[in-house]
This record gives sequence, structure tokens and C-alpha cells, in this order.
Amino acid sequence: MTFNNVDELEQLLVRLHLVEPAQLDECLSRLGPTQRQPADLLQALESKHYLTSYQVGRLTRGETEGLLLGEFKLMYRNASGSFARVFRACSIKDGRMIGLKLLRQRWAGDPQTVAEFHREADLCIKLRHKNIVPIYDVASQGDYHYLTMEFVEGGNLRDFVNIRKTIAAAEVTRYAIDMAEGLEYALTQGLTHRDLKLTNVLMSTQGVAKLVDFGLAADIDISGAGRNDDVRRALEYAALESSTNAPANDPRTDLFFLGGICYELLTGKPPYPRTRDRAERRRLGRYSDVRRIRDVDPNIPPVIADIVERLMHINPDQRYQSPTEVLADLRRAASQLGDVPANGEGASQSAVTGEVATAETSLPTIMCIESRTKQQNILRDYLSKRGFRVLMLSDVERGLNRLRTNPPNGVVFMGESIGDATIQAFHEATRLGQTADFITLVVLSEQQASWTSQLDQTPTARVMVQPISLRDLRREIHLTFQRQKSSG
Repeated sequence: MTFNNVDELEQLLVRLHLVEPAQLDECLSRLGPTQRQPADLLQALESKHYLTSYQVGRLTRGETEGLLLGEFKLMYRNASGSFARVFRACSIKDGRMIGLKLLRQRWAGDPQTVAEFHREADLCIKLRHKNIVPIYDVASQGDYHYLTMEFVEGGNLRDFVNIRKTIAAAEVTRYAIDMAEGLEYALTQGLTHRDLKLTNVLMSTQGVAKLVDFGLAADIDISGAGRNDDVRRALEYAALESSTNAPANDPRTDLFFLGGICYELLTGKPPYPRTRDRAERRRLGRYSDVRRIRDVDPNIPPVIADIVERLMHINPDQRYQSPTEVLADLRRAASQLGDVPANGEGASQSAVTGEVATAETSLPTIMCIESRTKQQNILRDYLSKRGFRVLMLSDVERGLNRLRTNPPNGVVFMGESIGDATIQAFHEATRLGQTADFITLVVLSEQQASWTSQLDQTPTARVMVQPISLRDLRREIHLTFQRQKSSG
């Protein structure tokens, strides 16, 4: 659908609940007499963060269908695979953020795939465990088939490896316990994962590993002769099970790939090369010729290296036989490595810190308001490695609500990401910080430098202007904490 004039665009935006009438009026009032084209209005709405760049891109191309699915408007595309795409979506009823997994259109016309998607989602809805991302609902709207689930803010383990390269043994052990506990619980419900990999392990901002996409493999294989043709498995799973005479959906196959995740977290290298070549992914030697982890890095503690090597034994009879069995060894390893496994989200040190949590640890928590994934990862990695717990939020209003209800020790607003909402957010945070005792920093872009005169700085509310280094930001955070302590 293309828009002939601004009026047509206005009607659509309101009908799809993408913006409120008051927001439209505000942006229309800012347009000059020569700025009356749909593109002008879209630009104004994006600059005020009433529409996201994803929404504006779709609207500009006339792709309006599917922007609102049920009660959820699509905000950003978070991930994309050959089977489905994952979006961050927002409820038009209560404003809550959720994850929305949408079956790709190339599969939407295949009745068998659609039925399987709904069946798998219906099975997984019953899973309720601290280490599994919950599915709330599965639904259809025309040719669109989707499920809704918890939106996990902290990224996935692939992000961690890309940024941090390697992760300490104690921390890896803690995540392995989280994953194994999720697998153990799912098995009691009659389910195996069937697509365990770095990108299917999400990390909460509290540092808890959560499994996602049980049975909803992104690259699937229909079982061959002698097996139930309804069984769908990730290609790697099918290759490993058929080559080792293991039954389909063998829980021990999940354990092999759990070992592969730990291998890469510890060494920074995948146990076998990544490839799109399906023939190579079916080859048994790809999985049997894995270099021993202690040869890759002799400094990895034997207690965890032994567990990884047993998890990845090519003979399923020589692996751990159940998640429960490996959990016993993982917990012993955690004790030896000086770590205490998380008992829930509040018990675990933030995954982004890269440090071992203890009962005595009291790290300052910094909340960063930044919507760009790359910048989120850079900030998270840098600050966490330098003694901060990091809470990353993309939405300004969610951040301000957090300041009102459960404030961290400090908040950093990234002005280039927030845009026009920066000034109001800074003023509101400064006001709240006077009674809630947290510090406020805003980092303006070079283009926003003139806003400095509109921002009232105090000893605990500071303004920085790009270009600055991450070291400059860290130094200012420390100085502001010192001023806070002196004034208190």
C-alpha cells in the first residue's frame, strides 16, 4: 500500500495503533508548510521515537500488512533465520514488551509446516521454568503464524562470545548448570530441545541463562526411513543421531550440543567449523574429529574440561546419560571453582560482569538506555569488566519506570540513540535522583551539543558530549559517585 497524501497515512497509523492521535498532532504541528508529504511525517515521528526505524522502513515501502499482529505492534526485528523471524513487539493494551516469533512467508503456505509450528508451540506453552523462556500464546492472523514469548533483554551467548572471546570457567559452569536444569525440567515434561546452540541461549540482565526455541529449529530435517516422519530435528541433531544409531529425540544429543556450547565459551573457538554446507553438516567426522578442549587451551581447569569432553563423546553410551547426571558433576565443579550456582534470577551475578558472584559482592549497578544492539554490547562488555553490574534497556519510558520503582545506582542516557526524548528524560531522572539517591549521566552526540544549555547539571547529574572514549565515560561515572558520596 502506498500513501497518496498525509491524511491517508494518518488514518492508517491510528487504525494500526502504531501511534496515538496526540502524537500525530504534535508531529504535524512541527511540519512546515512545504513539509506535507507522508515521508515528512514519518521522519518527524521517527525523530520523536514514536515510530521505530523498522516501522518507518516498512511504511516507506508500503508494507503495512503484519505490522500489527493481534494486540502486538512489531517494533524491531531482533533475529532472522530460514524458518522464522523474531521481533520485539509491544502490546497496544498495556505497553508491555514481548518477543514475537513469526513463521516466514515461504513456510506459511506449507500446511504441514504451519501445523507443526502450532503443534510445537502448543507443546512448549506448558514449560514454566526459570531457565526456559516462556511462550505465552500461539496464534494466526491471515497468512501470519506467530507465537509470543518473554522478551529477554540481555542478548544471547553468541553475543557474549563475539564480545568477550572467552569466558571464565566458573562462569561457564554456572551457565551450564542453568542450561542443564532447563533441559532436566523439560525432560520431565516429555520434551527435548533439538536445536541447542549459542543463539538459542538467552541471558537475562540478572545473568541467568534461559533456553529458547524448544523444537522450533531454524534449519530442520524430516526424519528418514525407520523413523517417525513427523519428527523434526535440527540438521546437526539428525546427522549425529542417525550416524551413531541413537533414537530420534535422544536426550543425550542435547547433552552433546550443551558440551559444544561450553567448549566455545571456554576456548572462544567453535568445536567444529561453522558452515552452510548441508552435506558437511551431515558428515559424522565433523562431530567426531573435534580437537580435545585441553589441547586447545591447557589452562582450562580439568574439572570442567573433563565434563565437556564427556558431554561431547561421539558414542552416546559414553556421554552423560541425562541432564540430572551431568548436573551432579557441574555442581561439584562449581564448588571447586569457587562459584555458587544461581538459584533464581536474583541469586546470580549479572552475566555481563564476567566475574564470580559472592554473598559479599556489592557492585554498583549502572542502567544504560541505548537501543542500538552494537552499542549495547560495547557498553555492556566494557563497564561490566570494570566492576559494574550492567542493566541495558532500549526504551526510555521503561528506564524511567525502573528509576521510579527500583532504581539502580546510576543511569546513563545515550542521546544519539534516544533522540528528542533526551532532554525530558534527563530532567525527570535528575528530579527522581534527588530522593532516590542515584546518579545521572547523559552522553550527547556532536549534533546535540547545543542541548547542553538546556540541561541543568548538578554534582550528581552530568552531561558529556561526543567525541568521548569509554574510559572518559567510566572516569565520569566514578567522579560522579565520589561527588554523590561527598554531598551525602
